[in-house]
Amino acid sequence: MENIQNTIENAKEALPNLTPTPPGLKAESSAHDLKSRLEWGEPALTILDVRDRDAFNRGHIMGAMPMPLERLVDGAQSVDQVRDIYVYGATDDETNQAATKLKEAGFLNVAKLKGGMEAWKAIDGATEGPEEITPPGSDAYNVVSRLAHHQQVQEK
Repeated sequence: MENIQNTIENAKEALPNLTPTPPGLKAESSAHDLKSRLEWGEPALTILDVRDRDAFNRGHIMGAMPMPLERLVDGAQSVDQVRDIYVYGATDDETNQAATKLKEAGFLNVAKLKGGMEAWKAIDGATEGPEEITPPGSDAYNVVSRLAHHQQVQEK
């Protein structure tokens, strides 16, 4: 019996520490990257929607703040400059412009959300607004099942 216990202890020590860690910020992030961070429950990020106000009001990523491109730098002053910021616009070009403006204004951690709202809807990301209500799934706060689902989607 003692021999079996020693074998188990040795096996545990030989295995690497597989503690899951949340994904980090990428300069160009996919909708999956952002969704992974949200599913981890990371509160230290801000999502900025730089589309026009009508588009934002019709529907946006849940929790996103409206920040039209023409008022972006002034409006973003309420956000900590070292906070992780995900930005998306109506087009990838608009998203790139917004990210450039934020970086020029001194924001350090800016990620461009590739594909914007369309990419977010394609992966069933939570949205809000009269035309875009997609509540989080019933397992939205179950990190293990959400990570397994995310891995399956990424492999496709």
